[in-house]
Parts: sequence; C-alpha cells; structure tokens
Amino acid sequence: MLLNYHMPLYRPPSEGNNLIIQVTLGCSFNQCSFCAMYRSKVYSQRPFVDVVHDIQQAAKSLPDARRVFLADGDAFCLPTHDLIAILDALKAALPKLSRVSCYATPSNILNKSVDELRLLKEKGLNLLYLGIESGSNLILKKITKGASQQSIAKAMLKADEASLKVSGTVILGLGGKHHGQEHIDGTIELLNRAPITYLSTLQLHLEPDMIEEFQSKYGEPFEIPNDRAILEEQLRLIRGLNPPKPVIFRSNHASNALALAGNLPRDQAKLLVQLQSALDGEQVLRPWYMRGM
Repeated sequence: MLLNYHMPLYRPPSEGNNLIIQVTLGCSFNQCSFCAMYRSKVYSQRPFVDVVHDIQQAAKSLPDARRVFLADGDAFCLPTHDLIAILDALKAALPKLSRVSCYATPSNILNKSVDELRLLKEKGLNLLYLGIESGSNLILKKITKGASQQSIAKAMLKADEASLKVSGTVILGLGGKHHGQEHIDGTIELLNRAPITYLSTLQLHLEPDMIEEFQSKYGEPFEIPNDRAILEEQLRLIRGLNPPKPVIFRSNHASNALALAGNLPRDQAKLLVQLQSALDGEQVLRPWYMRGM
C-alpha cells in the first residue's frame, strides 16, 4: 500500500515499519542551519478531508496497523482540536492502534497547555520526537535552532507532566573544533535537569547545499570534527549524564561511527568501556560509505 505522499518524506528510524499519515507539509520553523529536509516545501496544513481519505485508504490495506507516525516536520504544530479530529479518525479506522507519534519542536509543546497535552495523550498521541540538538545556548544560537536550553527544558518538563513520552536527539559535532566541550557540557546540563524517555545521538553531516548557509549563520570558521573527536564528545556526554529518570539510549542511527545501545544510568559503565575501546582502536568504526542522514 502506497499513499500519494508529497515528497520528500522523512520519519524517525524507529518508525520505518509503521504507517505514515501526512497531516502537514514541511516544517513550520524550517530555519535550522544544519537541516535540509524541508527546504523544498512551504509549510501548510493538509485539508482534513484529504487526511481522512488517506486514513481510510490505509486502513483497507493495513487494517491491523498498530502504530502510526504523523508527518511532516512538526505535525504537533496543528491546533489541538485538529489533532484530536485526526486521532479520532485513526481510532475509528484502526481498531488495533496502540501508538501515534509525530515530530515536535519545543515551541509546539510550550504553545499547548498541560490539559491539552493530557487530552492528546488520552486520544492516543503518546510519543513526541524532539530535536534537542544541543543544550548549549551558544550552539543553539549558532545553528539558528529557535530555542534555548531553558525553553527546551520547559518543553520536556511539560510533556513529562502530561505523561507524554519524548524521544530526543542530540547532534554530535555541532561545536566544531572550538566549542565541542561547551556543546556537550550544556547538553549534559539540560538532560540532567529535564526528564526524557528516549535519547539518541546523531553525528553531524551537512548536505552540500546547506554548507554555505551553515557556515554563514555559525558566525566563525567551522570544521566538522573527525571521528575521534566525535567519540570523545560521546564519552564526555555519557560520563556526565545523571538523568532525573531512566533513559533508553541509542546511537544506532546511520550517521554514527559507532553504534551503541543501553539504558542510563544503569549501563553507563558498559557504554564508557565500549567508547574507550573504540578510541583505543579496538573496535571497527562504520565505514563512511555506509553512513548517511
């Protein structure tokens, strides 16, 4: 079954086998200097009748679908009443549905009340994918994230208050050669003050047509750190984490030189041993030709 998607279409790796319903086009912010995903689109909300049509068509081919991802870049930007209408349509069409997820920005979360978040959770939207990128205010400004450590932490705390699961991503290498320590230390500070359910790390990769914009917005010469520097960032990050609640950690995204998996803080020592082993040359890193965003 293939719906008539408006391409390009992106989704988190963990949603690869799940049903994708496109409820918005593009990204409402679309200014992050490292991200080329939605530069070819102007953000818009798809007509509700078209979304319902897609849901009904999908249900004919996948009546037993249990998980749905709402695309595009931040479907959580939609007004709460529109999201509820979509969730109700999904529930009516897919009786075995157990999870609905979507991308969200910090401002998306902060623009909704805790009661609204709880209502969306009750309606079946129970997982938000949040691009944290960094906890350093300096780096967040340099990459034009449109958020601060404080606003990201507030969004994470608000989602947690509503019992929404959050899957956050951090991009290793955003500090370049000069701000790597600040990038990681700010990220540690953020993750140690606000709870999160899942945490993933990606390794910075810039699409060729984004390099000029990234360099210009960064405000100083930038060079992507090599694999050794990235592993050292990862080591510093894992060593410094003491999250307020247990975190399921992964670095198995295709961009990473080294795939890691564990729970924090329980598996902290094991992960540090694996990282040190890679730094000592005792583990083979993922070849460059096998990496990608």
